[in-house]
Parts: sequence; structure tokens; C-alpha cells
Amino acid sequence: MTTPEPQPVYLGGPRFQTDPIELYREMRRDHGAVAPVVLDGDVPAWLVLGYRELHQVTSDPQLFSRDSDLWNQWDRIPADWPLLPMIGRKQPSILYTVGERHRERAAVISGALEAVDPFELKGHAERFADELIDGLCGRGACDLVGEYAMLLPLRVLARLYGFSDEQGPGLVTAMNDMINGRAGALEGQRHLGESMYALLAAKQAAPGPDVASRMLANTAGFTVDEIAQDLMVMMAAGHQPTADWIGNTLRLMLTDDRFAASLAGGRHSVGEAMNEVLWEDTPTQNVAGRWTTRDTKLGGQHIGRGDLVLLGLAAANGDPHVRTDAGSLTGGNNAFFSFGHGEHRCPFPAQEVAEVIARTGIEVLLDRLPDVDLAGRADGLTRRPSPWLRGLTDLPVTFTPTPALGATR
Repeated sequence: MTTPEPQPVYLGGPRFQTDPIELYREMRRDHGAVAPVVLDGDVPAWLVLGYRELHQVTSDPQLFSRDSDLWNQWDRIPADWPLLPMIGRKQPSILYTVGERHRERAAVISGALEAVDPFELKGHAERFADELIDGLCGRGACDLVGEYAMLLPLRVLARLYGFSDEQGPGLVTAMNDMINGRAGALEGQRHLGESMYALLAAKQAAPGPDVASRMLANTAGFTVDEIAQDLMVMMAAGHQPTADWIGNTLRLMLTDDRFAASLAGGRHSVGEAMNEVLWEDTPTQNVAGRWTTRDTKLGGQHIGRGDLVLLGLAAANGDPHVRTDAGSLTGGNNAFFSFGHGEHRCPFPAQEVAEVIARTGIEVLLDRLPDVDLAGRADGLTRRPSPWLRGLTDLPVTFTPTPALGATR
């Protein structure tokens, strides 16, 4: 009796929400380091599960290109395909630019972010964190995801980019509506776009000490459209994963006895918890994508020219071939793929900005609400139903009510 061939895995469904680690283990058992998957509408793709294979893909942009025009499935993709916002064609942002033009755009973004004053960045993060906590600290209970983590990163990023503090809340609402796919998703996308073009027009007339002005001042000949697209990409990529980094780290610290000391005001293990999350519970699970420029072999699979290759960041982080003791603490080891790898990775200055926002947000919360505790059972917490980003739907907590600080901090 012959064993039936393992079938491709649908990249969706509840298991990516409830038990992705076990799902990746089964996929690796059945298919090896590279697994066939299907997306919405039975669209085929490959998911890279192996650490070494993912390193190979992200290190070879000539063979595994970021140019989505290469995809051999475009003739069967309908105009209303739900993944088009993630896998778009002829998009003008840095995400789908390749070669020297991509390197020039990445340099402009890195330069604009490197010029951010680290003390100013931390000050903005502390101020907005305090403002958000002031709004909930007197109640004795709240949802740390919806009322804190999902509100903080974009407030800070908007300020760094050059938006006024008054514009921040509206941008946060628009971004979260767009990410969550609610009824206001298109309106949120429109609000973000209109706000970004208005910001660039204002900064062209009156430059300031902000990211938007520095990008407009570049000498590489980028258009306002290109800069607007890149700023919107940076804002989206900087907001949701950082919000999930905050939420996933707080969940770990509230449910794991190893980090209990931090809840009493200690800061040493905040960084450890954040690092462990990037290994074990990374906000960005899977990324689309790369497209092969010719037929090739990868992880024992034949990959055809123009095939879509998805980056399994979470699976690669847990690859047993490089994580021989999966239960051990990762300590200061930052060889994870959570920020990507290669020339299309998250720029290093952007990683630093995200880390400062996340760490400051966690530390301010623990300073202000030192007896914060999980409301309910840890196994009752749920994740958003997404195979792409991994974050909590909510994180209900209780604490001793405290007075608002106002501007005193």
C-alpha cells in the first residue's frame, strides 16, 4: 500500500492563530525545509521553513527577486483578490523596487532615520505612553492591546515624520482601521494617503527637523510620489509589528514566572523578554514574497521560474537544525529573522526606532502600573486570525487605580 503524497497546506485557517509552532513542525515533517502552500483562491506558492534556506533566499536577490511582475500567476488573479494589498503589481514603493534603485531608496530612508535624535525619540515615546496611561490608570482595568499597544507606535512615528501631535490620533485610527480590514479600511487608507501628501507639501514649503523633510532634501532624484509611498510603507511596517512586539512581550511577562521580577519595577529582564519574543513569538510570521527569475532547486523542491516564494520567518526561527535546544533561553542572541535579512531587510535604523518605542512603552507601563496582572487565564488569550502577523486580539489586565500624572512626568 503506497503512502499518499502530502498535500499543499492552505496558508490560512485557525491553526496559524492557535498553534503555528506545531503546524510548522508538521509541514517540515511532511515536506522538508520548503513546503508547497496555497493562498486564497487556490493560488500556489512555496513557504520557506528552513533557517539555512531562508538565508539563501534572502541573500540572493538576483535569483529570488522582489519584482512582483515576475509572478507566473497574474493571469489568474482577480481584481478583488484579498491579498492584492500585500502582493501588489507595479507598486511604486521601495518594497517592490530592485537593484541599484532599491539601494538608493534604502539609503535615503536609512539616512533620514539615522538622524533621529535618540533622546528626542525616547522623550516622545515616554510622553505618549504617559498620555495613554493617564487615560486608563484610574479605572483599575483595561485592555493593553486595544487601549495601549495599538495606539503608541504610530503616535511616536507620526511625530518623528513631521506630523503635529493633534494629527496623531486620527492617523492611528486610520491605520488601525486599514490593518484590521474593518468597514473603514478604504477610508483609513485614503486618510493616510491624503495626510502624507499634505505633509510633504507643507515640508516642501517649510522644511523642519523631521524625517519627511530629510527625505525631501535627498539628492538622488526621487519624486514626491516615491517619497510618499516609502513613508507610508515605513509607517505601516513600523506600527503594527511594534504594537504586536509590545503586546506579545507583555503577555510573556504576565504569564511566565521567569519575568515576574520585571513586574515589580525591575528593568533587566524587559530586554530579555523582548528578545525572546522575536525568537519564539515574532510579530511578523510570514512575508510575501520573492519571485524566482529562473527554475531552481531549494530545500529539495523544484521551484519554477516566476513562482512565489514566501518567507517563513517564524518557522525559520524555530528550525530544529539551528535551534537544537528549543527550550533554552535565547539570551542576547539576535540571529533571528524577525526583521528579515539581506538587502530587503528592515533598515537597521528602523529596527532601532522600533526597539526604543517598544521598550520605552513597556518600561513606562510597568513603572506606572507596577502591580498589573492578567485578568483571566493565560490560555484564554486569543490571537488575530492571520498567517502573516501574529498578535493578540486583546490583553485584559487589572491593577490598583492610580492618579493621572498629566504633564508632571
